[in-house]
Amino acid sequence: MIVPRGVRLGYGVGSFCTATFGAVPGLLLLYYMTNFLAVPAWLAGVVVAAPKIWDLVVNPLVGRWSDRTVSRMGPRRPWMLAGACTLPLAFAALFAGPPLTGTPAAIYVGVVFLLAATAYALFEVPYKAMPAEMTGDYHERTALLQWRMVFIGAATVISGVVAPAIVNSQGEGGTLSSYRLMGVTIAVVMLASMLGAFFGTARAPVTGAPEPDGGTLRSQFTMVRSNPPYMWLLALGCTQFLAVGVMLAAAPYFASYVLGDPKATSTLFAALIGPILLTMPLWVRLSKRYEKRGAMLLAGLLFGGGTAAATATPLLGALYAHLMLFVVGVGFAGVQLLQFSMLADVIALDAASTGKRRAGVFTGLWTAIESAVSSFGALIFGAVLSMGGFVSSDPGRPVVQPDSAITAVLLGQTAVPAFIIFLAVLMTFRYRLTAEHVLHDPQQPSASGEIRPAAP
Repeated sequence: MIVPRGVRLGYGVGSFCTATFGAVPGLLLLYYMTNFLAVPAWLAGVVVAAPKIWDLVVNPLVGRWSDRTVSRMGPRRPWMLAGACTLPLAFAALFAGPPLTGTPAAIYVGVVFLLAATAYALFEVPYKAMPAEMTGDYHERTALLQWRMVFIGAATVISGVVAPAIVNSQGEGGTLSSYRLMGVTIAVVMLASMLGAFFGTARAPVTGAPEPDGGTLRSQFTMVRSNPPYMWLLALGCTQFLAVGVMLAAAPYFASYVLGDPKATSTLFAALIGPILLTMPLWVRLSKRYEKRGAMLLAGLLFGGGTAAATATPLLGALYAHLMLFVVGVGFAGVQLLQFSMLADVIALDAASTGKRRAGVFTGLWTAIESAVSSFGALIFGAVLSMGGFVSSDPGRPVVQPDSAITAVLLGQTAVPAFIIFLAVLMTFRYRLTAEHVLHDPQQPSASGEIRPAAP
């Protein structure tokens, strides 16, 4: 089934929210706490990571609730609307800059981040469940998600270019008031995005009409664990999420302490995100020619290779760093597109083989683990900073960092995520769900005998 262009656009615009919420805290929250709220680096890393543990509880619950929802708006859209009504308020409060420092400031940020993560789950989990239910065509799902990736690219420009630019608009490195302005601005963007997706998917097609899974949450988790393609894809995705999380947390430090220009955060992100806007048709063609797994291997090698090569930045300068980030961006574009296309394949195959609607369970668990693992990137980078002797500060008491801290920033931006992403490349070889398996009769063994859908 071909998804109408209007629905593709309506669905894709929701990625302005999902990409922005994933990128802005990952990019700016750790730096905001260590450099403006005087929170120690290790504690700031814990604050960014700890609320995401809650996602492991709330996201699968939201997925289960959306699977079982019966309404005239469909099972997914009521929850998306609930997220649209709550997330912008929580996000604006996250960067409100209360008159607190140290541990009290860390507690405030942690509580508000927990509330924001809960509101985000209401939108993100059902949103990610929709592509597998819009079309049963293996390659059409990639084409549908191509539109989503274009919007992710545009949203990440806002996150990585506009958000830091707003922060730096009132002075190099930013001020508390500029962080407040950024928080409110991004909150408005997310509200418009979520409402656009809610109204834009009002006429989204639904392939088939599987019944909601009536099993307990525990039995559904057991079902998920017994699905080999999903578990391997989840493990692969977690490794990729972790590498991205480390790079996001490191970016403003890399710009400030390695390149010597805090405003370079924006241009680095432009180099990273530009390929997402330019290379989507190329990755769609590559996925058809070399299968999605083959294209994913190429994307991972570009991602990891560019990241590792950026280690030479102190010798070769800022222009070289931007060129390497462009290479990373080409690989990152393919990784993102293929990852979500593969997830939609797994969900569609499960629905076809079981006759049950449990896409929300799959995407709920996926989103929870994605969020938690990405946040651990900040925790890892915070630990790298601490081992390098990084000294936290506030605007009234600037400090000069030791050389060991600068080295820690460089390695945290380059060598550490490169090592992680090369592990993901090796893991890609173990994922074997191809068009042959997806298009094969789901009630019969696959041609190779390697992949069997989960039992009802």
